Amino acid sequence: MQKKIQSALISVFYKDGLENIVHLLHQLDITIYSTGGTQKFIEELHVPCIPVESLTTYPSILGGRVKTLHPSVFGGILARRDNETDLQEMKQYNIPEIDLVIVDLYPFEETVKSTTDERLIIEKIDVGGPSMIRAAAKNHASVVVVAAKKDYRLLEQILQDQQGETSLEQRKMFAIKAFDVCTGYDMAISDYFNQAEFVNPFDKEKSVLRYGENPHQQGIYYGNQDEIFDKLNGKELSYNNLVDLDAAVKLIEEFESSLISPDAKISSPGGDLGEAGAVFAIIKHTNVCGIASRATVKESWDAALAGDPESAFGGVLVCNAAIDLSTANAINEIFFEVLIAPAFDAAALDILKTKKNRILLQQKTKLTATHQYRSVLNGILTQQNDTGNYTDWKEEGGRETTMAEKEDLIFANIVCKHLKSNAIALVKNKQLFGKGCGQTSRVDALRQSIEKAKQFDFDLAGAVLASDAFFPFDDCVKIAHEAGISSFIQPGGSIRDKDSIAYCKTNNLAMVLTGQRHFKH
Repeated sequence: MQKKIQSALISVFYKDGLENIVHLLHQLDITIYSTGGTQKFIEELHVPCIPVESLTTYPSILGGRVKTLHPSVFGGILARRDNETDLQEMKQYNIPEIDLVIVDLYPFEETVKSTTDERLIIEKIDVGGPSMIRAAAKNHASVVVVAAKKDYRLLEQILQDQQGETSLEQRKMFAIKAFDVCTGYDMAISDYFNQAEFVNPFDKEKSVLRYGENPHQQGIYYGNQDEIFDKLNGKELSYNNLVDLDAAVKLIEEFESSLISPDAKISSPGGDLGEAGAVFAIIKHTNVCGIASRATVKESWDAALAGDPESAFGGVLVCNAAIDLSTANAINEIFFEVLIAPAFDAAALDILKTKKNRILLQQKTKLTATHQYRSVLNGILTQQNDTGNYTDWKEEGGRETTMAEKEDLIFANIVCKHLKSNAIALVKNKQLFGKGCGQTSRVDALRQSIEKAKQFDFDLAGAVLASDAFFPFDDCVKIAHEAGISSFIQPGGSIRDKDSIAYCKTNNLAMVLTGQRHFKH
């Protein structure tokens, strides 16, 4: 049903893009009501408007907290034009009909990003704006509502083409957009008070990908990769590239960059990893298949690749130090999808750019998200990031761990945290020797890790083992001990912890309990 707009209420924080609409409304002889800064903006355009105060008979009070919350405003928006009782009451109380509501919201999210002053943040929680938007959207049978400046151009086009008339379909379209705005706004406020970080992804920059996880699936990325990386070479990132990139960056950020200081320590909760060296990792399907820390980038690359040279094919590579020429020459010998580093030597870039599709990314900032999200059962799961604060490090075995073992245990625990559960990581001299991941039993993950180490002729004597969750029985420590492993790190928490601990004590093996599990699905 077509309906002619006779009157409009305009009250916005952002004025840009509004000028043409105001002039159009005036040309169409539509009465304009407004408040505060918006009223001043309209009057400076030499367009007449009626102050909302003339309807409410109250000025803006409480420092602007109360301006439009009044029956004369909301009655004009909510009145059902086909309801005789509503119309009689409007006439009785001298309430004018309001057919168009252009209202945006205080910039709450922008304020949260710009200050930590809670008083300022709370003052940017809009009350009247969402109320008017919801009222107009509810009554879209008769009222047009525009709740975001991105829709100004669409409204302007409709006003021009239809001379101030709108269809029910158009009003319903604007109402849906308005409800979405209110939902996103309320969620941002709730997340602030819950210290969460969920932001409606559809409000972010949109990139249509070649396809999703598989060619028959559509893929879209909402976000801005350019905020994190400078892309130096290569094709567009795919869905799978982005998933592996996220895993790679989260892993490497566990280690302090050797670019910070030559005397820096690679630190981790519960201890440190000794003098800082370069850390190089190879990621495949979000799992670590090779990682090592050495004094130079080239040495760390060689050690990481040696951990599983077969799985490295087509992987995502990440390093916490600048890529030099010797490393570039070595890397250039294999096929890989992506390389991420904080810097590249000019000569190294020349070598690596010889393959036009090879993606080279220079990371310029750390990831800032503090929470993770997952769609399940028509809903969304959220959780805090696994920060791995190992505050409860307990030596429970038959002997104390040596300093070298401590460094390897911390390294192994970080690596294991970034493998799919059930997960086991075997490490020696800060190099991944073998890993088992994504297994349905911990024993299978252990056997897989030992077989991996044997496949590439690693000597497990003196190696350490990290497990992402507790040992339910003592079979894991027995199997690992037979393979040469002499030191373990695991969360503990099993009712049968004592069995694994007893075996370690009997056989003079080290056992560390962290009190913190690291499941990863």
